[in-house]
Amino acid sequence: MLKSYEELSKIDVSKYCKERDGIEYLNWAVCIKLLHENGAEKVYFEPIPDPVTGSSLRMSQAEFVDKNGVKNRCYETEIKVVVDENTWIMRSPVLNGTNPVKDNSMNQLRVWNSMCRSFVKCIAIHTGLGFNLWVGEEEGPNIPTQLEVPAKPTEIKVIQNLCAQHGVDGDMWVASNGKSWDTLTGKEAAVMLVALKKRYGDD
Repeated sequence: MLKSYEELSKIDVSKYCKERDGIEYLNWAVCIKLLHENGAEKVYFEPIPDPVTGSSLRMSQAEFVDKNGVKNRCYETEIKVVVDENTWIMRSPVLNGTNPVKDNSMNQLRVWNSMCRSFVKCIAIHTGLGFNLWVGEEEGPNIPTQLEVPAKPTEIKVIQNLCAQHGVDGDMWVASNGKSWDTLTGKEAAVMLVALKKRYGDD
């Protein structure tokens, strides 16, 4: 029998996590392994296809236009999670790290990652395993909203230098979010800097 919520929530999953875009992720396979090690007999998840398209990807029909005139839609995935006699449904957005996915960067890997992330989050909510990991992430960095102004050249230079120092393709990072170095805001630059410092420990 699977251990209680209280017991599972006390398991330190951080030692099993890997970092991506400054955020710790618990691999879906490791999550399943930990559940089995703690009493679960049956654990799996599977996509719930969109009833109209039959695809694992669900997308809104409405288009949203950003300040640069780029059109995008909201993308989500929905999965069924089974743990022994329990069945849960979980729907989650398709993201690029902590950012929404633009139309021009959508691919199968992002869809798969969304479902895996959705599975791990569903397990955390319903069983307690890894829940503390999500508490820290949902709080997020405290970035002032007044930074919705163009990033300063000095801020951009610091980010570019850190990217070069650690082998990060800064140009691709910015472009994947539908931006350029010239259109980057102070808030977006701050988020990038927080992610870099969290991952690499730069001062």
